[in-house]
Amino acid sequence: MISAIIDEILLKKSDWQKFTFESIYFGGGTPSILEEDEYKKIIETLKNSFSFSTHVELTLEANPDDINPMTVKKWNAAGINRLSIGLQSLNNEELAFMNRSHTAAESLIAVDTSLQSGIADISVDLIYGSHLKTVKQWEFELNWALNSGANHLSAYALTVESKTALAHRIKKGLIPETNDEHQSNQFMKLTEIAASNQWDFYEISNLCKPEHRAIHNSNYWKNKPYLGIGPSAHSYKDKTRFWNASNNAAYIKKVNLGELPQTSEVLSDLDLANETILTQLRLSSGLRIDAILSYYSKWLDESMPALEKMKQNQWIKIENNTIKLLSKGRLMADNISAELFIS
Repeated sequence: MISAIIDEILLKKSDWQKFTFESIYFGGGTPSILEEDEYKKIIETLKNSFSFSTHVELTLEANPDDINPMTVKKWNAAGINRLSIGLQSLNNEELAFMNRSHTAAESLIAVDTSLQSGIADISVDLIYGSHLKTVKQWEFELNWALNSGANHLSAYALTVESKTALAHRIKKGLIPETNDEHQSNQFMKLTEIAASNQWDFYEISNLCKPEHRAIHNSNYWKNKPYLGIGPSAHSYKDKTRFWNASNNAAYIKKVNLGELPQTSEVLSDLDLANETILTQLRLSSGLRIDAILSYYSKWLDESMPALEKMKQNQWIKIENNTIKLLSKGRLMADNISAELFIS
């Protein structure tokens, strides 16, 4: 797999020469299993093949049970300068419900170990809104996270995807359905605690200490080009989206033949407008109206009745040619986006 990843980078080298990258992100699957020399080989190949900014945010996704002083030092030596740690919860009953292999105690140790072992930029993931998490428990987790030494938090509402074990258990009545009011209350608690700690709540699911926004994810939300390497990886540039074969064997076979393992589609102006609505409304900086008008000049006229209704309901505000979600609007961002989509 490592050889195929290296070969794919080299195959894509000539097509990405006009871009300057700001971040490298090892995610998907379990990238923390790689050895130090494997990280180094991938990073070195990337930096020899493409143009990068002076400071490169280099993130590795890891689970708490992956983390110990030796692994963190190995990652640091390989060039990793940021960790995204999938804690999910600090409640053992809830972790078992989520089929997580680590414990709450291991989560606490993992963050402290990462900081002590040389990686200062830490993001932690937490999930709220399950039937097992009370508002009091959520308040405890947030206060811990915002004072743990981590400088970034990704907080996601529990969602139920069809054809998953969770969906099956709910359908069978083994566990309660997710409750919108319960999730809303916990989101409002997140907003309250973020404000009281002066954290920058810059995207609906992401907040950070000032000056510590995630460069990598922020570039997705701003519709900047991105290059994905490996099975299932997605890329975007020049109004075109690319995605790699998801099957490992098919991916490796294709690359070994010297062929790009990808499929592509060219996005229409309406596709780009709708994606811009979906992503930029989630940001605290808001949705630039002129960005949509550049794709579809009639959008504002056609959307004005819906926008006026949203303003009256105190879901949004419009200022400086920008639409921003208010607290009530953040609770229903996807519905608001859908109502503003161009069909």
